[in-house]
Amino acid sequence: MERIPFSPPRIDQAIIDEVTDTLRSGWITTGPKTKALEKKLAALTGIENILCVSSATSGLEVVMKWLGIKAGDEVIIPAYTYCATANVVVHCGATPIMVDINPDDFTMNIEQISQAISPRTKAIVPVDLGGMPIDYTALQELINNASVKALFQADSEVQKQLGRIAIVADAAHSLGAVYKGVAAAQFTDVSVFSFHAVKNLTTAEGGAICFNLPSPFDNGALYKKFNSFVLHGQNKDALEKYGQNKWEYDVEEAGYKCNLPDVLAAIGLVEIGRYASDTLPRRKAIFDAYQTAFSNCDWAELPIFETVEKTSSYHLYLLRIKGISLEQRNAIIQEIFDRGVSVNVHYKPLPLLTFYKNQGFDISDFPVSLDCFYRVITLPVYYNLTDEQVQFITGVIKEAVATITMNKSLC
Repeated sequence: MERIPFSPPRIDQAIIDEVTDTLRSGWITTGPKTKALEKKLAALTGIENILCVSSATSGLEVVMKWLGIKAGDEVIIPAYTYCATANVVVHCGATPIMVDINPDDFTMNIEQISQAISPRTKAIVPVDLGGMPIDYTALQELINNASVKALFQADSEVQKQLGRIAIVADAAHSLGAVYKGVAAAQFTDVSVFSFHAVKNLTTAEGGAICFNLPSPFDNGALYKKFNSFVLHGQNKDALEKYGQNKWEYDVEEAGYKCNLPDVLAAIGLVEIGRYASDTLPRRKAIFDAYQTAFSNCDWAELPIFETVEKTSSYHLYLLRIKGISLEQRNAIIQEIFDRGVSVNVHYKPLPLLTFYKNQGFDISDFPVSLDCFYRVITLPVYYNLTDEQVQFITGVIKEAVATITMNKSLC
């Protein structure tokens, strides 16, 4: 059998045809297909105003800038996440305040968030790691608690209008995740999705900002504002000027350049058309197969991806091996790779990265994150992964664990 890759994108004839149609149309930058993708995302999530951008990272950063987050401010994030979650805070001049995660589902620990809140806290950035939502009800109750709201010090007009800490979700993994029967993004002020090449729904590179702020905010007006803000602050985009004598434009603020072009949105249009009916069910089937295969293994700590209130988007299958060291975990990964399967690790906690270590963050302050990192192996999950390949993968993992740990228990 050929090597099984970790997470290749689904590129089939339907996508090739849609991209080719875009190329032949002569319109390859942001235009009608990007706008069509935004409407389909709105239909999927139940959030009316969604703006596509060039990446989730750029989306998070422009939202932080709009909130007025600056030097001296604090933004609470998990220690267990990809660096982008923290980097956007640093780019704004603010300080990321890290908290540990829950050992069961990798979501931020609400009690630690509560302890981390200070008068300088302007936003909390929950990360739906692997596609599993945080307990958004508990998070909302926290930020709306009278004592927490009394502590909040608004500096910008946006912050004064909101009157509390903002919830800006790094939802890079969680398009399709459900909380209490609806899209998890409906429980945030802003959520930002990623459409990177390895995500459930890809546009090669890209992302989307979901505006869901409470009254008196006008989310439709915010969509229009950000549509300009991600195009240098120009008050007309190319689509608005196309085919008309409307070349005249103005630049109303120093914005960014992070719009999503049609040639990439074309991929997303095909993907979103089959996302709920085809992509998510296949990913769930792979998750279920892994759960069944490892359920009787005494060394396996299985991920939680479904509860009464929460359903994952089935993005990452995070298998943890009980009672192993970092060296054993790495040896198991090498053994798996040598047997023809590519796996991964999500993620290296931020305090272990040189930049954040040099900022004074100490991994010993985040014992759950460190323990998860030492023991986690992320397994392949993608649409074209066959049942036979899944069976082969589970066999390889069992053999690798037995080889390295000498745990020969049958499972």
